[in-house]
Amino acid sequence: MDNSTTSGKPIRCRAAIARKAGDPLVIEEVIVAPPRAGEVRIKIICSSLCYSDITFLKLKDPPACFPRILGHESVGRYGRSDIFTGLRRDCTSKKSNLCSTFPFKLSPWMHDGSSRFTDLKGETLYHFLFVSSFAEYTVVHTANVTKIDPVIPPNRACLLSCGVSTGVGAAWRSANVEAGSTVAIFGLGSIGLAVAEGSRLCGATKIIGIDVNPEKYEKGWGKTVVLGVDKPGAQLTLSSFEVLHTGRALLGVLGLKPKSDVPILIKRYIDKELELDKFVTHEVSFDDINKAIDLLLEGKSLRCVIWMDK
Repeated sequence: MDNSTTSGKPIRCRAAIARKAGDPLVIEEVIVAPPRAGEVRIKIICSSLCYSDITFLKLKDPPACFPRILGHESVGRYGRSDIFTGLRRDCTSKKSNLCSTFPFKLSPWMHDGSSRFTDLKGETLYHFLFVSSFAEYTVVHTANVTKIDPVIPPNRACLLSCGVSTGVGAAWRSANVEAGSTVAIFGLGSIGLAVAEGSRLCGATKIIGIDVNPEKYEKGWGKTVVLGVDKPGAQLTLSSFEVLHTGRALLGVLGLKPKSDVPILIKRYIDKELELDKFVTHEVSFDDINKAIDLLLEGKSLRCVIWMDK
């Protein structure tokens, strides 16, 4: 669709809508409103399915919201590049990755508290993580968009929107893994394996993977030693004396800076330093999006890429 002919006008396209908790997504035609100040309307090329999408699909209590367009790990195309020039102060700060303009929150709306989606009956459709990429077109704020080198294939770039960048960033930016380190990773899903990849990039010499699923023992790509672990819900107890008197610290998430760090990771992939190819275990068409969900729920995929036009 030509941006020059649709600028400032609503457009009609297909989207996969979560109508009820736990139900399969339903592909319907929706109306996508024009972007407002600071926003862009983007044509989605492909998305990779993240377990967070499934978590919010299955939720029955708040922050559950239905009907909703899920999807947040994606790559799209926009006709202009000038909107991406310049970085806000928070994006370039070395002290924090938290955005003071748009703090992280699980809002079902755009940043201004409204939606850009309605179905053909006029019912409002909720957003997801300010992205909602399970639609042929979506509206996002430029604060939530990172310009990337088009050399990288879309089905690899989308991995860096969430899962792989989360894991690699945990080792690279949050834990600051040093050369020669030994790293232990609890959970060998796509994020855990991305932590292993980030640790390898940082020069770790021994990477120990820990998971309850024995079928994942062979997924370490030659990098892991696998041990047992307690079931989900087990608590980790820390000695307050050790934390306070030995210089130890607890770190949270959101340590990677998408505006500046994702382009670095893309370059490392282009330079054949960063492994992304093995994360993509399946690819499906948009019409088969529920198959992608089934594969992840069955533990058969790491990342399944969903193509909009295939």
